[in-house]
Amino acid sequence: MEKQGERPVRNNSLLRLFVVYALFVLINISLNRLMGALGLPLYLDNIGTLLAATLGGYLPGIVVGYCTNIINATVDSSNAYYAVISVLIAVAGTFMYRRGFFKSPLKTLLTVPIFAFLGGCLGSVLTYLLSGFGMGEGISAPFAAALLEQGKLSVFWAQMVSDVSIDLVDKLITVIPVFIILKLMPEHLKESFELTGWRQKPMSHEEVKHSRKSDTSGFSLRTKIIVIIGVIMVVIAVVTTTISFILYRSFAREQYTTIGRNVASLAASAINPDRVNDYFEEGPEVKDYKDTLDQLYKIRNSSPYIEYVYVYQIRPDGCHVVFDLDTEELAGGVLGDLVPFDESFSDSIPDLLAGKNIEPMITNDTYGWLLTDYEPVYDSNGECVCYACTDINMQEVNHDRIRFLTKVTSLFIGFFIMILVLGMWLSDYHLVYPIDAMTFSAQKFVYDSEEALETGVERLKALEINTKDEIENLYGALSETIGKTVAYLDEVQKKGEEIAHMQNGLIYILADLVESRDKNTGDHVRKTAAYVKLILQILKENGKFPDVITDAYIEDVCNSAPLHDVGKIKVSDVILNKPGKLTDEEFEIMKNHTLAGKEVVESAMKLTTDPGYLKEALNLAAYHHEKWNGKGYPCGLKGEEIPLSARIMAVSDVFDALVSKRSYKKPFSFEDAMKIIEEGSGTHFDPVIADLFVQNADRVREIYNTHWNDSTI
Repeated sequence: MEKQGERPVRNNSLLRLFVVYALFVLINISLNRLMGALGLPLYLDNIGTLLAATLGGYLPGIVVGYCTNIINATVDSSNAYYAVISVLIAVAGTFMYRRGFFKSPLKTLLTVPIFAFLGGCLGSVLTYLLSGFGMGEGISAPFAAALLEQGKLSVFWAQMVSDVSIDLVDKLITVIPVFIILKLMPEHLKESFELTGWRQKPMSHEEVKHSRKSDTSGFSLRTKIIVIIGVIMVVIAVVTTTISFILYRSFAREQYTTIGRNVASLAASAINPDRVNDYFEEGPEVKDYKDTLDQLYKIRNSSPYIEYVYVYQIRPDGCHVVFDLDTEELAGGVLGDLVPFDESFSDSIPDLLAGKNIEPMITNDTYGWLLTDYEPVYDSNGECVCYACTDINMQEVNHDRIRFLTKVTSLFIGFFIMILVLGMWLSDYHLVYPIDAMTFSAQKFVYDSEEALETGVERLKALEINTKDEIENLYGALSETIGKTVAYLDEVQKKGEEIAHMQNGLIYILADLVESRDKNTGDHVRKTAAYVKLILQILKENGKFPDVITDAYIEDVCNSAPLHDVGKIKVSDVILNKPGKLTDEEFEIMKNHTLAGKEVVESAMKLTTDPGYLKEALNLAAYHHEKWNGKGYPCGLKGEEIPLSARIMAVSDVFDALVSKRSYKKPFSFEDAMKIIEEGSGTHFDPVIADLFVQNADRVREIYNTHWNDSTI
């Protein structure tokens, strides 16, 4: 799997990495506590997170950031809700580092606004929601309060400006030491911090990138795993959050109802029921009235959820004020004031006039959205003289619900990202990378040589996949199957070579049988085949006819060259072995050996589904007596109408005939034969072939000398 010039990603010690990442968590916590001890408005709780993210990858960065906030939550529980911010900073840090953002000071500075957005903007929104649409109590609170006092910004924007301003400075101070450390650290040391979990021979970074970009007809396996984990976690989160919210809402209503009832009961117990009617005559100045009023204030202030506390005497004409406590926004009613019944109380008016208990109710009338509880106050005669009433502001209750959802959501998102990345990490090293490694190895198999096959098998074995599961079983089965396949192919190849060798031998035997009938030709078949092979090599070396002359073409022509005169099998022995010159009639019969040869080869071709080299055998047998100027036979083809193999054979056939002894002629000398070939260039022979043949006379002579004795027989 390793490519030249690339180093594989090492499988680093998990125990050592655990110690290093724990140190990064300690750096975060220590710097954060130091800022608090010095009273500086900074966090500095992400330096360790960014170091873990840039050096270790997504998972270590997320875990370090998440653990930092969870540990800090032991001091301030609200820190746990900001873990999602640290997780997002870790993700952004890893992403930007891998795209070169920490390689230069300028690019490093470009990361500051991004980190400030995550820590400042998102953190400010989170603070706003957690504080119930108000200002938080963190280190940015004094600055936010100062902005709010100027009256130009709302609570939200005052909090936002304050958080972003502080976070810009905080993240600038954070990235500077991270950049310096990364710049000074050697590359081999950086690699030692990366969290890997190879269950095979490690892949290089380039191979990992290629693995994640593998072409598939649909979604990749990695994408499917991410989607499955994501969908499962989202479904679980939605179900559990919904159930939690329903339970919380039910519990909250019961709790607030209980608080309202208890406060109303306390208020009722603070009133002297036998004095209520006297208060209307004596006025609010009497001592026991004031004492009761002070006691009611104390009772109301005992619970932060109580908005209003008042005491009404219910009469047919409406509610008559006995006590009505002031609030910061609204002055209470005066003793004896008449307050009309709200429409929402219309169904309860008969019970109120009768002095009965009524169930707490939620109303949204004159004084807003309230949870109201009425507690009857009975005098010594058992008569209901008034009702002690409490109102809980349901807007605050709604804020509590939003705070609850915000807490649950923030905790879930941070945990969700961590689990998702953990799932991706495990699936990559235990599933995706091993499968991709096997795929790459299988795709690289080349079946063109025994050496290539053996190399492919060794490459597959070198993967060393060790997942201890079905993937390893698949790897073992694939290795065994391919090993056996290669062995079988090797055997088939050897058998094929034996068959081809035998086939070529049979061709020469057939050619020899034909040649033995012609006592004039000597070893003509083998000599012409040797000249043909030489011409093909020369043409290839000189780049001639590159679209035609391939290794396969050369092999086909060389194998079929012995069959160029196979048609002579149909020519009479009398004509073949005539010692003198042939008559015109006899020569016409001799010329027909080309067409006869074509018929023989065509008959052979019909016996096979793959004609192979027989296609060239047909060209050689039929057209090797055609001439470049069109005056040859049997078809009178000219120029490039003549198949290339036949043009090559024309030179070889004529040259061998010239230098060979026949019963009707003496052999020409090598030089004279070469001169005749040269003179026939462009008329009898293809000029390109003839010229190169003559230019390479030394190489031609080597073949000539090898067969010299045969030529002079």
